[in-house]
Amino acid sequence: MIKLYGIRQSRAMRSLWALEELGVPYEHLPIHFATDAKKPEYKAINPNGRVPTLVDDDVVLFESMAINLYLAKRYDKAGLYPATLEAEALAIQWSFWGMTEIEPSLLVVLMNRIFLPPNQRDETAARAAEEKLGPVLRVLDAALTGKKYLLGDTFTIADLNVASVLSWALFAHVDLSKTPSVQQWLSECAARPAFVKAQQG
Repeated sequence: MIKLYGIRQSRAMRSLWALEELGVPYEHLPIHFATDAKKPEYKAINPNGRVPTLVDDDVVLFESMAINLYLAKRYDKAGLYPATLEAEALAIQWSFWGMTEIEPSLLVVLMNRIFLPPNQRDETAARAAEEKLGPVLRVLDAALTGKKYLLGDTFTIADLNVASVLSWALFAHVDLSKTPSVQQWLSECAARPAFVKAQQG
């Protein structure tokens, strides 16, 4: 059986969502990134000492986007993985884009509004990072304008991967009103039963 290591309150949430969308059996092992992930027995699986890690028979993977692309391609039965080479390339493009363009600034916002102890939070840094997200979100908004999803009318791994990163904005109170296509798209993605189940367990 597939094993996924990592608590829900980490990047492992992205892969839990993918597993739920695919409907494949799996075992979730809630390894905490700050403590359990540093233990020798876990580092024997993932020498980086980070989460998530996927073990699927002889396949061992780290990095949430690689895990999700692998899962979608191997286990897809309902169109989650793109059907053409061109669409596959776009799914990979958007997955990398979510990690490089959205996540760094959004992580600063999240840390300074949610995760750090109140006396260590810096709202000025959070606002600056949120402002930096503006042009990035406009790129996504333009890509979604006139379309239901990133690759057209069907929800794919491209949407899941980007939305799983941007979903942090929902918890960090990021204002998405200036990018209405993004706001609507993210709301619909976050309402999917698989996302809700992945969050709640």
